Amino acid sequence: MTSSNRSDNTPPQPRHAWRRLVLVLALALCQLAPPLSLAQTAGAAPGRATGSLPSLGDNSELSAAAERRIGDRIAVSIYRDPDYVDDPVLVDYLQGIWQPLMAAARARGELPAELDERFAWELFLIRDRSINAFALPGGYFGVHLGLIGTVGSADELAAVLAHEMSHVTQRHISRLMTQQSRQAPWMIAAMILGVLAANKNPNAGSAAIVGGQALAAQGQLNFSRDMEREADRVGFGVMEGAGYASRGVSGMFEKLQQANRLNDNGSFPYLRSHPLTTERIAEAQARVQLASAAAKPSPEKLAAESRTQLLHAMMAPRARILAVPGVDALRTMLAEGQRRAAALPAPQPAAPAVSAATVRDAGALYGGAFAAAQLRDFSAARNLLGRLKPLTADIGPAAKAAELLAIEVDLLEGKIPASAASADIGKAGSRAELLLQAKALMAASRAPDVSQALQTWVAVHPRDAMAWQLLAVACGQQNQPVRAIRADAESRAAQLDYAAALDRFKAAQGLMRSSPASADYVEGSIIDTRTRQVESILKEQALEDKVNR
Repeated sequence: MTSSNRSDNTPPQPRHAWRRLVLVLALALCQLAPPLSLAQTAGAAPGRATGSLPSLGDNSELSAAAERRIGDRIAVSIYRDPDYVDDPVLVDYLQGIWQPLMAAARARGELPAELDERFAWELFLIRDRSINAFALPGGYFGVHLGLIGTVGSADELAAVLAHEMSHVTQRHISRLMTQQSRQAPWMIAAMILGVLAANKNPNAGSAAIVGGQALAAQGQLNFSRDMEREADRVGFGVMEGAGYASRGVSGMFEKLQQANRLNDNGSFPYLRSHPLTTERIAEAQARVQLASAAAKPSPEKLAAESRTQLLHAMMAPRARILAVPGVDALRTMLAEGQRRAAALPAPQPAAPAVSAATVRDAGALYGGAFAAAQLRDFSAARNLLGRLKPLTADIGPAAKAAELLAIEVDLLEGKIPASAASADIGKAGSRAELLLQAKALMAASRAPDVSQALQTWVAVHPRDAMAWQLLAVACGQQNQPVRAIRADAESRAAQLDYAAALDRFKAAQGLMRSSPASADYVEGSIIDTRTRQVESILKEQALEDKVNR
């Protein structure tokens, strides 16, 4: 964790060196063998057509199921990392960008049905101020908070996510694993997991990474140039198909070029795993120019883009604050919010498009209010929220973000949010709204309402660990210990920690045996079934480890 009193004038330092090596190992391994070229794939199975150009083809010998299992093993360690962040508000914002990209990839034929079904397609938020995003085997993706806080628009963020998605849909990771001297894929997973030892004991890292190949992997390993260019090309098409502006690509490339000219001071690890080349830059610029010449956005589309920009302006400072920038940075953001609040003009009639000034003001007010809450200056936070709400009124997600921040401020202060008295959690329109309302209602002793809503939610979203954790608390408040323990077990299983999940399921079984009064036979039947399922998963994992040892 970053120290809260760290000076904000110091440049971001590389944090968790083990993580960078883990991601490099998972992303690439391509310099352990000659770079893949178009000529080398000439005999591969024909690839999907993308626009007017063919794909590189899939010459991977790694099945989708095997790649997913490797990704699951890596994901367990990310879930356990203290810098893994599940912030419902930011996750909803990312999902609002991610899901249209997924839909566009399906519509364009870039996402085969097998990968769509077997892969996780899950986003991780990482508490790190550096500008980075990464793809892992099996459809897992990581986004550093520093990236969200730095990009200038949702279009730029979409450009990065579409590029990372294309690395997975084009099977780049599995092809690189196949290249890696045709070794058993689990050796690669073992290498990645071995590096994690350096998180707790730096000296253990070098002991865990043994062999010439592992030592070679500690150098700079990148996707081949052809793969980077293919991900650029496919990602651009996916991004446009999802309705994002092509200027997002040009804006992101401008930021990367500027960092590249500065020789990358460590805050742009994205440059190391995705190095710029003249070919990539030239091709990206050509695509953007062609798209800009062909596209003439309507006034309605421009108005919608301005509202999207308003939401991004609010989410960017949230990401910077959750990255724990330090007290000085929080005070600076609070002061900027107060300065903007003092200079705000009188409220104006709502316009179809949001002005650039309104976007800047809303971002500063939201950031100032959230920073004030972190500093426990709740009066200042509420004052800034009072100035923010008129700017976001009737502007959909931005207005909802302001409402949710008001709930967070009350909860941080230990107060029962005013909305808790009348909130209908069953009508929550998003995950963030559901989970924050759940916390508010539990503070207001409305645990039965929370349990009912969360039971409905987890039935549809069984991988939502935070929802299961809140359900465990709600059941505990209602003196339902068996249900609470089972919900806790499900939260562990949702984060792939099956050993811990099994321990909790067995604890629930033991409680029912020792205390018949606590028995719930329907719940007990579910627990028995889930226990057998988790035991089966653990046995399969143990067998795979033994076979590949």
